[in-house]
Amino acid sequence: MHKRTALRHLAAAGLASSLPLAFQSTAFAQAKPFKIGFILPMTGQSASTGRQIEAAAKLYLAQNGATVAGRKIELIIKDDAGVADATRRIAQELVVSDKVDVLAGFGLTPLALATAPIATQSKTPMVVTAAATSIVTEQSPYIVRTSFTLPQVTLGIAEWASKNQIKRAVTLVADYAPGIDAEKTFKDRFKLNGGEVIGEIRSPLRNPDFAPFLQKVRDLSPDAVFVFLPSGQGAAFMKQFAERGLDKSGIRLICTGDVTDDDQLNDMGDVALNIVSSHHYSASHPSAVNKKFVEAFQAANKFRPNFMAVAGYDGMRVITKALEATKGAGGGDALLAAMKGQVFESPRGPVLIDAQTRDIVQDVYIRRVARVNGQLFNEEFDVQKAVKDPGKTK
Repeated sequence: MHKRTALRHLAAAGLASSLPLAFQSTAFAQAKPFKIGFILPMTGQSASTGRQIEAAAKLYLAQNGATVAGRKIELIIKDDAGVADATRRIAQELVVSDKVDVLAGFGLTPLALATAPIATQSKTPMVVTAAATSIVTEQSPYIVRTSFTLPQVTLGIAEWASKNQIKRAVTLVADYAPGIDAEKTFKDRFKLNGGEVIGEIRSPLRNPDFAPFLQKVRDLSPDAVFVFLPSGQGAAFMKQFAERGLDKSGIRLICTGDVTDDDQLNDMGDVALNIVSSHHYSASHPSAVNKKFVEAFQAANKFRPNFMAVAGYDGMRVITKALEATKGAGGGDALLAAMKGQVFESPRGPVLIDAQTRDIVQDVYIRRVARVNGQLFNEEFDVQKAVKDPGKTK
């Protein structure tokens, strides 16, 4: 009996060795789980970003199934608290110890920049679902972005300001790369259209007190102040905007949609009413796809999805469709190639992952905060179609 068992094992080994190598490797790959390592700020100042992206990623799997092309999808969520040194260490551990197939997340630009060399060295696709500085995708050939860039969403509000009796403006932005991107884009386009920027103010990224900056805005007395702040700071800013009386000063507040973030908008109260912003997503976007997304997201989480959520949801779509296209074989370069050029209908509208830049091309909406059925929403009233990052339009 022992002899017969040994012969069966030898026969099985011989059969396996006679199979084509490609078939063996594919079968082996499909036997392993497909691991996605999400590095997110789950605690600290940007915790709402991590909460939104994690919820959206889990919703995508709940709706579409956790097995793709024979591979079980395994999400590994790690908290970097928004600290770049922690992000770098976690990314290294995910690649070396957990052997993830994809890195994803990155709540702020410094966190994405800290991880880019690891993605390059390990040939691991890195899907950025938050960080929005223009240069992010240029830091590694393995980076794909499903969020947005600040220049991409700032152009719209700069154009709108020029057409709506705003002649003199002050810029107030967070003092890090996305803020500087937003400041430059607004200033260049506003001045090109005949406007004058009479002051440029930058607030610290971490734990800012906006009062002295708002006082400076008031002293300069512009027609409008253009504001960019990272997701999570909008409610504190709006509270201080009202406390300093700027909402009744005649100075108009215009901004990118990070300020009137859906995650915090209802907490801002009436001070947010009629604020005009430009951005790529609002929970009130009136498409059938978005209505279904918002309903499912709220049912699962008891809070409203914001622009971070839609980037996380679409990031999962880009990853899983690429895995499907490779028939479950995955692999860094093959998976990356299958991510490039994807075109699909997102809850935000039509989306393209540009094959050359690996960056997102999407519609950008001009919105006004309004009260609808007792809640505050960013109501869209104009659109710029298929907007690329303006630095990557050649």
